[in-house]
Formats: sequence, C-alpha cells, structure tokens
Amino acid sequence: MEIFVSNEGIYEGNLILVNSDFPLRSESTSLKPVNEKYPQVLLQAEAAQMLRQALRRIKAAECKESIALVSGYRSEKEQTDIYKGSLKENGAEFTAKFVALPNHSEHQTGLAIDLGIEKENIDFICPDFPYEGICEKFRAVAPHYGFIERYQKGKENITKIAPEPWHFRYVGFPHSVIISENDFAFEEYIEYLKRFSANGEHLKYDNDRTHFEIFYVQSEKACNTKIMLPYHTDDAAPAYEISGNNVDGFVVTCAMHLRNSIRQHRI
Repeated sequence: MEIFVSNEGIYEGNLILVNSDFPLRSESTSLKPVNEKYPQVLLQAEAAQMLRQALRRIKAAECKESIALVSGYRSEKEQTDIYKGSLKENGAEFTAKFVALPNHSEHQTGLAIDLGIEKENIDFICPDFPYEGICEKFRAVAPHYGFIERYQKGKENITKIAPEPWHFRYVGFPHSVIISENDFAFEEYIEYLKRFSANGEHLKYDNDRTHFEIFYVQSEKACNTKIMLPYHTDDAAPAYEISGNNVDGFVVTCAMHLRNSIRQHRI
C-alpha cells in the first residue's frame, strides 16, 4: 500500500524530538485537561487520556500520598517567563540544567508532564517525585500507557539536561515500552529507528493482542514523501500511525492482525 505525506508532517506527532538542537516547529493542538482537580494542566488529548488511565491503574486518587500534576503544556510566552525567572532566581548554571530555552522545551509540545508528591509547597521547577511509593508505582505502569521518564541519570551527555525524575514524556505505545526496556534516551531511540527501513528489516514488538512493525522513512526533497505500508496476512490495509521525528523524516508504526488496535492516522 502506497501513501504520500506532506513533509510539513516532519514537525508533528507523538515522536517529535524537541531539545537544544531541534526546536519545536509546530504549535500544539487539541489540548485537554488531564482531570478536574487540575483544570489548568493541559496535555494533547491522547496523552491526557492515557495519563488519566495510568493514574487510575495505580489508584493514585485513593492513596495516602497522592500525585500532583505540576506542569503540562506551556505556551512560548510561559516558557520564556519561566526561563527568565529561573535565570534571575537560580542563576545560569541551574537554569541550563533544568530549564529549556523557549521553543526547545518539551512542555510546548503538550506531550510532557511534570509530576510531584502532593504537598503544601511544591517546587515548580524541581518537584519531589522519589523512586519509591506511589511515584515508583507510576513509573512501573507508565510505559504501558505511552509515557517514558525522559531525562534519566547517566544520559546527561546525550539529553543535555540534568536527571529529572519528575518529567515524563508521552511517545505512545509500543515505543514507550521499547525505550524503557532498552534504557534508551529518547535521542538514542530516534537514531536507533533509522536502522529500520520500509523496504528492509522492521523493528518488531509483540504483546498478547497485537504485532507491531516500526520503521523509519527519510523525507524526500519534494513537498511530499512516499511511504510504502506492509499488508496484513489477509491482504487488508494495515492500521498505522505516522509521526514526524522533528529532524529529518517519519516513523511509521503498523499494527498487524488487529486493525482496531491503534487508530489510523494520516498527516
């Protein structure tokens, strides 16, 4: 099956890499509050839905220590104000470690969430989210709902950000599980995917219900890029998602055998 996607789609999707080298090019859309308790904390609709499910899974609302939603989507102006405020209050060294420049922050994508232990005074920039209790329960289930702990200890030379145990990024399933199982930084995963092409070997992942095949397509010089999708064994069109990587191409995720296991998405 042959489709064509606009090269503008490179800058859209759950798998866009936003960091000090690759700025955000596309504004977030379809923003939704995660829950009624924190109406001001917004995420892209799919990420908000999956975060709600993850929190329900660990019964976060029923625990003695509850999880606070500290910061989700930020506009460019909000990120600018936070960056300038941190420079003034915390200095350049601290700010470089924990606060991204405007348009280089994952929070502007609507795919990132900072979480913290619910308490009277929560540090907005570095909330407390320890590796124990309800926080660790969340970490255990997060990949199954599409989230990764984005800035791990030991990956600072790759991410250019100090470890942030509180910062989680939605990348979607099964990418979140693959990243977590292989201890990839997100930058490493985006580069790793380039080993898998439409006409060559695909990255494969299986769970009890679905067989996934993932591959990378470099953007073409024309306005559109051609993508060849694999067929199911019954010759039916596959269910698929296409995301730009915000660098140089697209990541295609196909769900085999169960067509309704992921929604079809065309850029």
